[in-house]
Amino acid sequence: MTPSRTPPLVAVAHGSRDPRSAATIRALLDVSRGLAPGLDIRESFLDLSEPLLTDALRGLYAEGHREAVVVPLLLGVAYHARVDLPALVAEVTADCPGLDVRVSPVLGIDPLIETVALDRLTEAGADLDDPGLGVLLAGVGSSNVAANDAVAGITTRWHLSRGLLATPAFASAAQPDVPAAIARLRLSGARRLAVAGWFLAPGLLPDRIARLAREADPSVIVAGPLGPDPRIAGLVLNRYDLAASRLAA
Repeated sequence: MTPSRTPPLVAVAHGSRDPRSAATIRALLDVSRGLAPGLDIRESFLDLSEPLLTDALRGLYAEGHREAVVVPLLLGVAYHARVDLPALVAEVTADCPGLDVRVSPVLGIDPLIETVALDRLTEAGADLDDPGLGVLLAGVGSSNVAANDAVAGITTRWHLSRGLLATPAFASAAQPDVPAAIARLRLSGARRLAVAGWFLAPGLLPDRIARLAREADPSVIVAGPLGPDPRIAGLVLNRYDLAASRLAA
């Protein structure tokens, strides 16, 4: 294969034991491919799914590529983004002389993604104009306080801009967890509940959050994951452009 003069985009997601997760990531990148048909886009994962990021980058090197842009499909700047990802890239570049890998900013907390999350709520049947609705924004949770605060900041913006009664809820490593978040909403006057997911794809953690929410309230509305939305697919390309421009410079 003759490498193109445009550096490939290597998207990297968390990875999961749940095969639905990798399938959703591939579907998202198919949308990105449709938006940028001339761009070489490869999927990869940090762990648990294949191909691993290190294998994807080494594969490009074996094909003759000497430049690549890695776009982390991560919704926060926590341990994976700050520690795991740079270490994996450094491991590959140490083994592949002349390979220049640029890592873009994560997808992160972006207004476009927040809008997609609200749209998923509406699609699931939530009435966002209902003053008795309490919304849990469910995320992974992190030992990094700033990452958790960033998710909490979304619920604050939703309250200020939409009048939504909203609170974060974390699957692990942080508070409030789902029961505590529901209790907080009930104390604030929520009579009906809905769960918005801060997850790109389905998987074990979103399923756990949905189960806990339904145990507390069988009538709770649970939105689907953010999924292969064209707005997110375009954001992937935006992150690529930012890093590719630095590579060209």
